Amino acid sequence: MQALKDRLVARAFEEGFVACRICRPWDVPEVAGRLATFLEAGYHGQMGWLAERSHWRGDPAALWPEAQSVIMLAESYAPEHDPLAVLERRDRGAISVYAQNRDYHDLVKKRLKRLARWLIAEAEGGRGRGTLSASLAAPEVKVFVDTAPVPEKALGQAAGLGWQGKHTNLVSRDWGSWAFLGSIFTTLELPADAAEVDHCGSCRACLDVCPTGAFPAPYRLDARRCISYLTIEHKGPVDMDLREGMGNRIYGCDDCLAVCPWNKFAVAAREIGYAARPGLVAPELAALAALDDAAFRAQFSGSPIKRIGRDRFVRNVLYAIGNSGDAALRAVAQGLAGDADPTVAEAARWAAGRLAEV
Repeated sequence: MQALKDRLVARAFEEGFVACRICRPWDVPEVAGRLATFLEAGYHGQMGWLAERSHWRGDPAALWPEAQSVIMLAESYAPEHDPLAVLERRDRGAISVYAQNRDYHDLVKKRLKRLARWLIAEAEGGRGRGTLSASLAAPEVKVFVDTAPVPEKALGQAAGLGWQGKHTNLVSRDWGSWAFLGSIFTTLELPADAAEVDHCGSCRACLDVCPTGAFPAPYRLDARRCISYLTIEHKGPVDMDLREGMGNRIYGCDDCLAVCPWNKFAVAAREIGYAARPGLVAPELAALAALDDAAFRAQFSGSPIKRIGRDRFVRNVLYAIGNSGDAALRAVAQGLAGDADPTVAEAARWAAGRLAEV
């Protein structure tokens, strides 16, 4: 099995992944307790699906009991530009790096499926050649990218990809913070890797940079205050006391990732689909506010932004307009004060009121 694993790792690198390591589905016994604490505190906000499927998310071995190994993979999406620079351009919107082009779910899953098919073929060939026991059952695989109830970050640490930093995201000494995670569950019993240990030390840069105070303590995230949650998952108006802290971030937030000192080891992204579209690095707020549903769908076709819909996106844009301090944008906000969506209309009135004081 070690020879098969070695070939698997080599093949993963050929596919464009920056890391490939292996653990067992039951190697994360701490996840259930951490998830229960998170849910009991209400930190998940409106993400009810976290609670509904917590029995799987807290115990990946229960997701597919036949699985013997989890192949954890990381794919870099490190940006070529400084994602924090746009925060100073208050008439422009800040979009999270991962959403500045194609939807990573589609891109990563295609690679995972190719790698999984290769693994099955290689294992079956090994049985035929006698390098693997012919008595073994035919290998099976399942691939997952983010949308399934799989605790990717905990499994990533158990497999040795990196460790969950104080911002709760995975960090690696080899590729920093900028990587998508994917997993292949398999019935093959492949040699496992050693888990990674925490290397955050006394650093708290990610905690201190958060503009809305989303970290009640190191390694704990209150999603209800997280800008990524507020701009993507939260439906309806955002609490008044959080809007100013959102600044000009209109889809996601990269602050806690971008300040991590381990990013000095970031590996350049190889996938062209992760290269930022020029119009999404620092788009004009006025132009985005003018989007109707059809124009929104056309502009963000193939992008993860499309899934939140025009109304929620324009709501975010209006909060950014209200925070811009640019009196010239007041007319833009006023023009949406009668929008058919009540949340958009309320955001427009809020923004216009803020800019009236400029």
